[in-house]
Amino acid sequence: MGDVNEVNKRVISQFRAQGGVVGGLFEGKHLLLLHTIGRRTGQARINPLVYAADGDNLLVCGSARGAEKDPAWVGNVAVMPEVTVEVGRRILRATPTVVTHGSPEWERLYGVWSAYWPDSVEYETKTSRRFPMVKLVPVAAEMASAGESTAGDEASGQGNED
Repeated sequence: MGDVNEVNKRVISQFRAQGGVVGGLFEGKHLLLLHTIGRRTGQARINPLVYAADGDNLLVCGSARGAEKDPAWVGNVAVMPEVTVEVGRRILRATPTVVTHGSPEWERLYGVWSAYWPDSVEYETKTSRRFPMVKLVPVAAEMASAGESTAGDEASGQGNED
């Protein structure tokens, strides 16, 4: 699939140009842009992620397409009390909660996620790790139109070590 950072930059550009609609692998799926700060670098990061709705909450999964390690954004989110999320043309603040396997809520959240993104079953065959789920609970109404305050942020790949 090429350099993940370059792919992410293209997806982010298409997402913003088309109000959250992206083709290819993501065609017809809910996609969001998750803004984090690197826990070691302090750099702004953006990750395009497929999400599943769970009531008013958004669920994203740290599958990294079945890589042996959790994606860096999961560790970044774990230390952030609040994140910014672009959904369509809206920019929201959300409280993230990382839910790991063994947590009472994990089975249900992963079930919601995998029902929405069936590719996760294939990803599971590539690794023995259980993918962390991240529940994003919106804490504010629309803050701004997408692109107004986010144009300078850096795209971040699954492999970045923050």
